Amino acid sequence: MGLDRPLAEQYVQYLGRVLQGDLGQSLRSHRPVLDEVMDALPVTIQLAFGAAFITPFIAIPLGVAAAAKRGTAVDTGLMLVSMLGITVPVFAVALGLMWIFGYRLGVLPISGIDGPIWTFDGLRSMLLPVVTLAVGSVATMARLTRSAMLEILSQDYIRVARAKGLREVAVLLRHGLRNALFPIVTVLGLQVAYLLSGAVVTETVFAIPGVGRLAIYAIQARDFPLVQGSVLIISLVFVLVNLMVDVLYAFIDPRIHYD
Repeated sequence: MGLDRPLAEQYVQYLGRVLQGDLGQSLRSHRPVLDEVMDALPVTIQLAFGAAFITPFIAIPLGVAAAAKRGTAVDTGLMLVSMLGITVPVFAVALGLMWIFGYRLGVLPISGIDGPIWTFDGLRSMLLPVVTLAVGSVATMARLTRSAMLEILSQDYIRVARAKGLREVAVLLRHGLRNALFPIVTVLGLQVAYLLSGAVVTETVFAIPGVGRLAIYAIQARDFPLVQGSVLIISLVFVLVNLMVDVLYAFIDPRIHYD
């Protein structure tokens, strides 16, 4: 394993093997680390991207509504709910949903997965974990959307649009939300990366065989090559998602060009 060599030499040797797709061998299963991680990664990606998919459909309308009703009971109530979503721990949300929909109502499974998320059984088994993971992201994005919309709605061109007699819905969506999308898209991209890391708790509570649960088992078993491989792959996905967000800017605003 080369553990008798100097740390610098071990590190260089490790980087050389990583560039060749060799992340080492698991001390627990004696399988290649890359195989272990790639077997679990699709489940984590389904979970994280499922949560990221539903986040804007819930958070953006809440943020726009709060901004449109600034200072009213609607605004206060929505921001209070979003604050609770940020402060309540993920495991508490998970246990609460499991108790309500799994134990009391008995309508959704609370452990494991029954297939890919695009199948009926898979979607049914992944619904509670996806919602659990999305709660904090929805709360964060709703507050950000409200702040971005309030800043845009104070601009002169918004006053001109209202003075021209445009309907309030058109002012909010066509002139307001469209110009407030940049910080929202940025945070959504970052949230996808954070959802990948936040999946550790969710996967553990719901017994989902993803990278997060794999990393937890590797830590408990002192399986250091597997821990390193899991962290490395998640970090790589983090970087790729942020790159995709940067590229997406050019599609949102044609004024942005990459030379």
